[in-house]
Formats: sequence, C-alpha cells, structure tokens
Amino acid sequence: MADDGDGRLRTEGNGGGRGGGGVGESLVGGGMLLIVGLLALGLLAAYRLYLRWGTRSGLGGAARQSQAAALPRMKRRDFTLEQLREFDGTRNPRILLAVNGKVFDVTKGSKFYGPEGPYGIFAGRDASRGLATFCLDKDALRDEYDDLSDLNAVQMESVREWEMQFKEKYDYVGRLLKPGEEPSEYTDEEDTKDHTKQE
Repeated sequence: MADDGDGRLRTEGNGGGRGGGGVGESLVGGGMLLIVGLLALGLLAAYRLYLRWGTRSGLGGAARQSQAAALPRMKRRDFTLEQLREFDGTRNPRILLAVNGKVFDVTKGSKFYGPEGPYGIFAGRDASRGLATFCLDKDALRDEYDDLSDLNAVQMESVREWEMQFKEKYDYVGRLLKPGEEPSEYTDEEDTKDHTKQE
C-alpha cells in the first residue's frame, strides 16, 4: 500500500492509480448492476400484482359494475338448482345465489360474488351451508338440494342473519325449489310492489 500523492491510498495490485479499472471500480459496477437487477425484479413483481389484483377491483371491476348497472331488474321467478347454476357470472352476466331457500340477484356485488371475487364460489349456487359454517371450500356446497337439517341452532341462526343481510342489500328474485316442487306464478303487480318496497 502506498500514498499516491493526493492523500489516497492505493494497493499494488489494483492497476496502479487513477483510471486503472481496479477491483474497487469493478465492485462498484457489479453493485450497481445488482441494484438495477433488483429494481427491475421489484417492478416486475409490482406489475404482476397489479394485473392479478388491481384489475379485479380496477378497470375490470368497473366494467363489470357498469354492465351490472345496465341490466334490467330481473322478473320474479323460482329456480331449481340447475337453473340457478346458469347465473354464475360466467355463462350469464347476471349473478344469483340462494340463501335459506331464497334467491337473490347479487350482480351489483360482482366484485365479491363474480368469478374472480372472494365469494365467487357461491355464484349460481345455494350458499346457505357455506355461509352458516364460514367455509369457502367447494366441500361446503352441495350439488343436490340441501335442506340444512344437520346444521345446529347457532348455524341456522347464522343462515337467517345472512338472509336478512341479503334482503337489505340485494334484490330478492324468487325461491329455490325443492325437488318436485312447482314454481309459483308471480304477477307483474307483485313483482313491481316488492321491488319498490326494497328501494
């Protein structure tokens, strides 16, 4: 090690002074390259998160919300489980779900109940058991009519509370039919009266 005359120390193996492209300069260059690389990876990760989550509530969610607003009110009718499944937000832009034997139009809540929403598993299905047990797994949903007879009193009370919340927030559009049950005949007057009562 020696003083090069202007107060800086140099080592014998670093190229002998100024502008020699020594080890110190290559470490600084390598460090800069590492920082730039990490920055690029961070930006890529942020962009991918935006694509995955930002579009759900951002532009894609806004498009679904405006599409939902453009749909006319659904006329009152009753549904079998098979008919209800058509309204899962993928085959049809309208999203319906059943709670405690009642069917609600949750299309305006598509950011929650749409195909990419956190509760999208309930779209086009009877959500009663999943809501009663706080389970978002496919196992909580039945492919056949579910009479909920095995739920305990606390779970049934939870189902009734969910039903009341849906009644307050979403349009009630009909009943979920038991196997072999005939649908009700709704008049336009009943339909209009009930819709204005909800507003």
